Amino acid sequence: MASALISSLEKLIGTPRDGALLRFSLGVEYLKAGDRERAIAALRESVSRDASHSAAWKTLGRALAESGREPEALEAWTQGIEAARRRGDRQAEKEMTVFSRRLASKQQTKPQA
Repeated sequence: MASALISSLEKLIGTPRDGALLRFSLGVEYLKAGDRERAIAALRESVSRDASHSAAWKTLGRALAESGREPEALEAWTQGIEAARRRGDRQAEKEMTVFSRRLASKQQTKPQA
Protein backbone atom coordinates (compact mmCIF):
# COMPACT_ATOMS: atom_id res chain seq x y z
CA MET A 1 0.00 0.00 0.00
CA ALA A 2 2.96 2.31 0.52
CA SER A 3 3.57 2.53 -3.22
CA ALA A 4 -0.02 3.72 -3.79
CA LEU A 5 0.46 6.42 -1.16
CA ILE A 6 3.79 7.44 -2.67
CA SER A 7 2.17 7.61 -6.10
CA SER A 8 -0.63 9.81 -4.73
CA LEU A 9 1.86 12.13 -3.05
CA GLU A 10 4.06 12.32 -6.14
CA LYS A 11 1.06 13.45 -8.20
CA LEU A 12 0.85 16.55 -5.99
CA ILE A 13 4.39 17.71 -6.81
CA GLY A 14 4.24 20.91 -8.80
CA THR A 15 0.63 21.61 -7.85
CA PRO A 16 -0.57 24.35 -5.49
CA ARG A 17 -0.46 21.75 -2.67
CA ASP A 18 3.28 21.21 -3.15
CA GLY A 19 5.16 22.46 -0.13
CA ALA A 20 7.30 21.53 2.84
CA LEU A 21 4.67 19.24 4.35
CA LEU A 22 4.13 17.33 1.11
CA ARG A 23 7.88 16.86 0.66
CA PHE A 24 8.20 15.77 4.30
CA SER A 25 5.37 13.24 3.89
CA LEU A 26 6.93 11.93 0.70
CA GLY A 27 10.32 11.62 2.40
CA VAL A 28 8.81 9.63 5.26
CA GLU A 29 7.08 7.28 2.84
CA TYR A 30 10.22 6.79 0.74
CA LEU A 31 12.13 5.98 3.92
CA LYS A 32 9.49 3.44 4.97
CA ALA A 33 9.79 1.87 1.51
CA GLY A 34 13.58 1.61 1.91
CA ASP A 35 14.39 4.22 -0.76
CA ARG A 36 16.82 6.28 1.31
CA GLU A 37 18.20 8.40 -1.52
CA ARG A 38 14.77 9.58 -2.64
CA ALA A 39 13.85 10.11 1.01
CA ILE A 40 16.93 12.28 1.52
CA ALA A 41 16.15 14.33 -1.58
CA ALA A 42 12.53 14.89 -0.54
CA LEU A 43 13.49 15.76 3.03
CA ARG A 44 16.19 18.19 1.88
CA GLU A 45 13.56 19.86 -0.29
CA SER A 46 11.22 20.00 2.71
CA VAL A 47 13.73 21.79 4.94
CA SER A 48 14.72 24.11 2.10
CA ARG A 49 11.09 25.21 1.92
CA ASP A 50 10.64 25.43 5.71
CA ALA A 51 13.85 25.47 7.73
CA SER A 52 11.85 25.51 10.98
CA HIS A 53 10.26 22.08 10.38
CA SER A 54 12.04 20.15 13.12
CA ALA A 55 10.42 16.80 12.26
CA ALA A 56 11.81 17.05 8.73
CA TRP A 57 15.30 17.72 10.10
CA LYS A 58 14.99 14.77 12.48
CA THR A 59 13.88 12.42 9.70
CA LEU A 60 16.53 13.74 7.31
CA GLY A 61 19.20 12.99 9.92
CA ARG A 62 17.82 9.49 10.35
CA ALA A 63 17.81 8.83 6.60
CA LEU A 64 21.38 10.09 6.28
CA ALA A 65 22.57 8.03 9.26
CA GLU A 66 20.92 4.90 7.87
CA SER A 67 22.72 5.60 4.57
CA GLY A 68 26.09 5.68 6.32
CA ARG A 69 26.44 9.42 5.82
CA GLU A 70 27.13 10.18 9.47
CA PRO A 71 28.73 13.63 9.12
CA GLU A 72 25.75 14.81 7.09
CA ALA A 73 23.37 13.26 9.63
CA LEU A 74 25.09 15.13 12.45
CA GLU A 75 24.84 18.38 10.49
CA ALA A 76 21.12 17.81 9.81
CA TRP A 77 20.45 17.11 13.48
CA THR A 78 22.49 20.16 14.52
CA GLN A 79 20.37 22.36 12.26
CA GLY A 80 17.26 20.56 13.46
CA ILE A 81 18.13 21.17 17.11
CA GLU A 82 18.45 24.89 16.38
CA ALA A 83 15.15 24.89 14.50
CA ALA A 84 13.45 23.06 17.36
CA ARG A 85 14.85 25.53 19.90
CA ARG A 86 13.55 28.47 17.90
CA ARG A 87 10.09 26.89 17.75
CA GLY A 88 10.08 25.74 21.35
CA ASP A 89 9.78 22.10 20.26
CA ARG A 90 11.51 20.62 23.28
CA GLN A 91 10.73 16.98 22.44
CA ALA A 92 12.28 17.14 18.96
CA GLU A 93 15.25 19.03 20.40
CA LYS A 94 15.82 16.31 23.02
CA GLU A 95 15.44 13.47 20.51
CA MET A 96 17.90 14.96 18.01
CA THR A 97 20.35 15.73 20.82
CA VAL A 98 20.26 12.07 21.88
CA PHE A 99 20.63 10.87 18.27
CA SER A 100 23.58 13.22 17.73
CA ARG A 101 25.35 12.11 20.89
CA ARG A 102 24.89 8.44 20.07
CA LEU A 103 26.22 8.90 16.55
CA ALA A 104 29.16 11.02 17.71
CA SER A 105 29.98 8.41 20.35
CA LYS A 106 29.76 5.64 17.75
CA GLN A 107 32.15 7.53 15.47
CA GLN A 108 34.68 7.96 18.29
CA THR A 109 34.70 4.24 19.03
CA LYS A 110 35.15 3.15 15.40
CA PRO A 111 38.52 1.52 14.79
CA GLN A 112 40.81 3.59 12.60
CA ALA A 113 41.43 2.11 9.15
